[in-house]
Amino acid sequence: MASRVENADSHQQPGSSMNSVEPMMAFYPHIKLFHIICVIASGTLFALRGGAVLAGAQWPMTAPARLFSYAIDTLLLTAAMMLLTILPSAMFANGWLIMKMCLLMAYIVLGSFALKRARKARMRAICFAGALCVYLLMISVAYWHHPLGVFANLSLTHSGVQTKMR
Repeated sequence: MASRVENADSHQQPGSSMNSVEPMMAFYPHIKLFHIICVIASGTLFALRGGAVLAGAQWPMTAPARLFSYAIDTLLLTAAMMLLTILPSAMFANGWLIMKMCLLMAYIVLGSFALKRARKARMRAICFAGALCVYLLMISVAYWHHPLGVFANLSLTHSGVQTKMR
């Protein structure tokens, strides 16, 4: 099989658009599905751990719970990096991926305060709610491939004129 791939590459015309990423496109649907499953698993585990911390439970901060969270997040980021290398750069031209990365940083900080860094229960609850909102916004940015996510199609009034954002 490898000899067929080498032969195909050796017959390639100079300037051809074929590159090393194109064969990986066959795996795109599987990697994307795995990424989505990891997103759901990560968010669900965070919601369970955060809710339990707010209820005063000890299990969310035990080593097995934390390590399971780290494992899911590692798989999630690995799948994200694979998708990033497979997709053409034109997919990211409008800045949705940069927004998603910024939201990810905010989610991590808020989640950290929600689970352990905030000293008062009220602040933990506020950070927990904020992290869940950022998580949902991050999903909407990824779904619509737009930096504003779910808010991208809202009608805005500017100088008394209704405009619809795209």
